[in-house]
Amino acid sequence: MRIVIQRVSSAMVQSEGELKGEIEHGMLILLGIEHEDKKEDADWLIKKIIGLRIFNDEEGKMNLNCKDIGGQFLVISQFTLHASVKKGNRPSYIKSARPVVAIPLYQYFIDSLEKNSGTKVETGEFGADMKVALINDGPVTISIDSKNKE
Repeated sequence: MRIVIQRVSSAMVQSEGELKGEIEHGMLILLGIEHEDKKEDADWLIKKIIGLRIFNDEEGKMNLNCKDIGGQFLVISQFTLHASVKKGNRPSYIKSARPVVAIPLYQYFIDSLEKNSGTKVETGEFGADMKVALINDGPVTISIDSKNKE
């Protein structure tokens, strides 16, 4: 499982012109799921997300987590996070999980993040063509891969 987290002042997602999710200050999380991913990958990432101190304290240091600032989460499914460009210039998405695997893990990720953070999680629409708008605060953008625990 691979995520890209962006610290945002605001973010929203639309599908077919309809607003699906919107947050103010918090984290926009792009979530890519591989066919080999399990609930344990989601659990590890969620623990990281909840504890991640990327928000400024009163001294301007990144010392606070999302809960500390009363922040929100917006999770967007994004299979392209597992793109491979090893051969040629057209990305291959062979590692990305098919919907039969990805949808239950996507929903598990959202439910677990909501339960463990105590914060309602906004989402996009799995598998849809979405338009995402955000104001990246900082900018702060962090990528984390559950298969490469750095």
